[in-house]
Order: sequence, then structure tokens, then C-alpha cells
Amino acid sequence: MKIKFFKFLCVAICAVMVLSGCGTMNNTAKGSLIGAGGGAALGLLIGHFAGNKAIGAAVGTAVGAGTGALIGKRMDNAAKAAAQVQNATVETITDANNLTAVKVTFDSGLLFATNKYDLNAAAKSNLAEFAKVLKDFNDADVLIYGHTDSTGSDAINNPLSVNRANAVANYLRSLGVSNTQIKGVEGFGSKEPVADNSTVAGRAKNRRVEVYMYASEAMINAANQGTLK
Repeated sequence: MKIKFFKFLCVAICAVMVLSGCGTMNNTAKGSLIGAGGGAALGLLIGHFAGNKAIGAAVGTAVGAGTGALIGKRMDNAAKAAAQVQNATVETITDANNLTAVKVTFDSGLLFATNKYDLNAAAKSNLAEFAKVLKDFNDADVLIYGHTDSTGSDAINNPLSVNRANAVANYLRSLGVSNTQIKGVEGFGSKEPVADNSTVAGRAKNRRVEVYMYASEAMINAANQGTLK
């Protein structure tokens, strides 16, 4: 029991280093660490502090150290490409398989008018840039989540968040992103705020669309075979 606890403690310490002090450790290194056996605890801790959901479905494929490192490198490149998109905030998180994933947040205040889900010209321009990223990394599966601020009732906000997420998904499809790459579209209404809804600035941050890119089963299999670039 003491040995198991010590192993968990070591993994927890590594997680804290990744989160708070070890700025030079990229996703390739973190992927290797996860694949080497620290996945469950490290993924849990990173997930808790990053506030991410269980992104993607767990696959039955075994994930080794080399697999995690290759996927980490692939997602490093995806994050760098997504970071070039205007009005997008990019973060790295872990998915349901404890592998590196990419979270891209679009400010719905820029994407939509108040209580609307029609995409404006600037939003379409931003999403056109992002569609190129998704097509370049078409071995990454995608989830799209919509959110609102707390203004209005759930009866208004819940369908509004779904409609906003669908507006983004449909426009990306119209730009050539494969329908099979987009695995899900969901709205959370005002249930998951990231800022204070009592302020104008906070409400603007809460009106957002999140796009998650995570390793598909095909990507995991390619990494296991050593063919993922």
C-alpha cells in the first residue's frame, strides 16, 4: 500500500510541476509521461485544474509511452496552428484516454449578436481559418460545445447554446470539414460559467463556443504502429 501511495504521490508531484512550474515541458513530453503509466492520476489532476470534461470516448487500445509522446507532438502542432486563428483562445487538456487534446474557445460575443445565433462576417472569417486547421489535422476528432451567460431563463439559454454550437458546426462543414470528424454538438446553456455573470466582462466571457480536438482511434492506432507524424 505504501508503494502504491508513493507512486501516486510521485505522479501528483509531476502533475503539479507540469501545471505550475515546468514551462519547458511541451505536450510531447507530457504525452510520454502519461503513456509511461501516470495517465490516470495525472489526467485526473490536469483535468480537474483545467476544468475540462471527459472529452472523447475511451478506446480499448493500449497506450504506451511512445504512443503518448507521438500524440503529444501531433497535438502540439495542432495547438500551434489553432493559435494562429483570430479571436481564438487555445489550451491543452487531456482527453478520456489521458492523452493530450486541444481546446479552442471562441468568444460568442464576437461570433453572435445578443440572443442570436447567426454568424457575422468576422466570425465566418475566423472559422474559415480554423477550418483549414481541422482539415490539416483530420485525424483528430472534434466536439463543439455552446455556452451562454446567465441573462434570461434556461428556456431561452439552453436552445440558444445548442443553436450557436450548431451554427459553428454547420459552417465548418460548409467549408469542407468532414461530417464524420465532428463527433458531437452540444449546448450547456448558462450552466458552466467561466467568469462572473454579475459583470459585463464576465458575461461576455461566458458567451462562448468551445471546440475540442482529441485523438481519434485511428490516430491512436497510427501512434501505436509508429507511423503518426
